[in-house]
Amino acid sequence: MSAQGEARLLIDGRLVEARSGRRYPNLNPATEQVIGEVADAGVEDAAAAVAAARRAFDETAWSTDPVLRRKCLTQLRDGLRAHAAELCEQAVAEVGAPMAITRNGPQGDGPIAILDYYLDLMGGYAWETPLPEVNTMGVPSRRLVWKEAAGVVAAISPWNFPFQINMAKICPALAAGCTVVLKSAPETPWTATFIGKVAAEHTDLPPGVLNVLTSSDPAAVGEVLTGDPRVDLVSFTGSTATGRRIMARAADTVKRVFLELGGKSATIILDDADFNPALLSGFAVCYHAGQGCAIPTRLLLPASRYAEGVEFLRHAFAQLPYGDPYGEGQIMGPLISARQRARVLDYIEIGKREGARLVCGGRKPERLSRGYYVEPTLFADVDSRMRIAQEEIFGPVLVAIPYRDDDDAARIANDTIYGLSGAIYGSPERALRLARRIRSGTLNVNGANFFAPDSPFGGYKQSGIGREMGVQGFEEYLQTKTVAVPG
Repeated sequence: MSAQGEARLLIDGRLVEARSGRRYPNLNPATEQVIGEVADAGVEDAAAAVAAARRAFDETAWSTDPVLRRKCLTQLRDGLRAHAAELCEQAVAEVGAPMAITRNGPQGDGPIAILDYYLDLMGGYAWETPLPEVNTMGVPSRRLVWKEAAGVVAAISPWNFPFQINMAKICPALAAGCTVVLKSAPETPWTATFIGKVAAEHTDLPPGVLNVLTSSDPAAVGEVLTGDPRVDLVSFTGSTATGRRIMARAADTVKRVFLELGGKSATIILDDADFNPALLSGFAVCYHAGQGCAIPTRLLLPASRYAEGVEFLRHAFAQLPYGDPYGEGQIMGPLISARQRARVLDYIEIGKREGARLVCGGRKPERLSRGYYVEPTLFADVDSRMRIAQEEIFGPVLVAIPYRDDDDAARIANDTIYGLSGAIYGSPERALRLARRIRSGTLNVNGANFFAPDSPFGGYKQSGIGREMGVQGFEEYLQTKTVAVPG
C-alpha cells in the first residue's frame, strides 16, 4: 500500500485524537494484517461533535448562504479528486474490494460524481415556490413555500461501500445547508477520515459543519448520536435489526430518520429470455463477495429449465477468478472480517440442514491461507420458506428457486420482509409488466443498471424508509415552511 490513512477525527474544524488517547487497529481483510491505526472515539468525542455541529448550524451562515456552500463543496470536490489515487489504495486495503471494481467505481473516485450532481442541483433547485393567492376567512393572502435545511444530521455509514455511502449522505446534507456528524463503520475508518482530512486541509468549511468520528464501539457512539436532542435527523445505512433500534431510539426525541436497510433481492429469468447470457447475472452475488444490500441473492428460474440453469451456474462459479484484490479482472475479494466470514459459513450450514442441495462452494478456499474468503456458493432445491431464502446472508451465496409461471415468480419475489432491488430478464414488454408487480425500490431489466447519482435509491417494506441520492435524496435533508403574506 502506497498511502497511509488519516488516523485522526475531525471535530469542530480540527483534526484531533480521541479524548481518551486510544486508537484501534485497521485490518486488511485480504491479508488479516494490521495496516495502521485510527482514533477510537468515545461518547465524549461524539458529544463534542454534536455540539460543534449544533453551534455551526445555529450560529454560522452555513444554512442560509448557498454561495458559501457552493464554494466550500467545490473545494471539497476538487480536494478529493486531487487525492483520488490515495483514496483508491486505501479503499482496496481496508475494504478488500478488488481494484477492478474500485478504480473509477463505487469504492474509489466514482462517488465524487455525487458531489458534482448536488453542486449542479443546488443552482437550479426551487428553494422558494409561490402558491396561488387565496381569500381565507376574508383575508387575501399570497403564500410561499420555502425549503430550508433540516438541521444537524447524524450520518451513520456501513463498511461494504463506505466511500460511496459516505458521499451519498454528506453531499446532499451539506448542499441542503445541514451540518453533519459522520460516523464510519469500525471496519472501514480511513474512508471516512480521508474525507475529514481533505475537508480540514482543502476547504473553507466553517468549523463544525462537518465532523468525522471513528470508533471500535459503534453502539455506544451511535446511542449518543441517535438520542441527543440536538440532532435533528438520523441517516443510517446498515442492517434492518440495527435500523429498528435506531428508529426506536430516535422516536424519543421525534427525530426524522432515513433508513437504508437490508435486502433479499431476486433475479427473475423468464422462459422467453436469452437464457445463457441471462444466467450470467448469477455472478452478481460474487461482486464484492456479495456484500451489497441491493445485490440479488435469489435466482428464480422457470421450472422447465431449472436443472439446465443450475448446471450452467455450477460450471460458471467454478471458473470465477478471485483472490488478491490487486489482481486485474477480479470482481470478488474477501469478506470484511472473520466475524462476517463465520456468519456466512453458518448460513451455509443452515442451508444444508434445511434440506437445500449444496451445488458448489460452501467452504473456505484451500488455496488461500490468509484472508476472510468464502468460495462462490450455489444452493439448489431451495424452498422460499427456508432461512437461506428469507434472510440476508451478505456473502457470495446464491439460492436457486424454481417457479411455475409469472404469477408464481411475482409471489416468490415478493415473499420476504425486504423490498430493495431485483432484476428481470425476458421479452421487454413482459419483463416490464412483471416489474410493475415487484414490491422493491429499484429494478434492473435485461441487464440495464439504475445506479447513478440522480437515481433515488431505497426500498419498500423493511428495506427502509426514504430515498438516497437524486432529488428525493436531497429533499430528505430539507424542511418545508409555508409563509403567508397579504395579497
